[in-house]
Amino acid sequence: MMRWGMPGPEQYGGHPVTNIRNTRNPHWRRWLGPAHRCLVPVTSFSEWEDTKPKKTPVWFGLAPERPLFAFAGIWTRWTGTRGPKSSPAEGEHDLCGFLTCDPNETVGAIHQKAMPVLLTTPDEMTTWLEASWKIVRELQRPLPDEQMVVVARGNRTDSALETS
Repeated sequence: MMRWGMPGPEQYGGHPVTNIRNTRNPHWRRWLGPAHRCLVPVTSFSEWEDTKPKKTPVWFGLAPERPLFAFAGIWTRWTGTRGPKSSPAEGEHDLCGFLTCDPNETVGAIHQKAMPVLLTTPDEMTTWLEASWKIVRELQRPLPDEQMVVVARGNRTDSALETS
């Protein structure tokens, strides 16, 4: 188990960063090698649509059945305070974040800024975990529109997460 939020650049206050876009920034280079890469398994992810009276989460996946895929993640071990203000945890933490890229048209219709880097095949996942940065940086690209769909709108209602 890891906590979201890689240590951010000191010049911006060092605040935790979950979405990592500018991999050319020297701050991120130390974590781009294979020893600090990880897979963040997901079946869908959401972005907020600007609806009224309040925003609505829009869920994206590979198909309506929500097959498993992964975000291209990075991680590090870090010492300090993390967690909610109501229950901060002091000590050593494993922290993670994931790479983002320009959005494809499917995600861009809802969130124009960025989307996660999605790895959808075993070969892509193995490449992400093992190859040199010169090779894996090519994976920091939007997934083609025809490989994504909107799988739901509104708050999460996964039956596996509901309690009786």
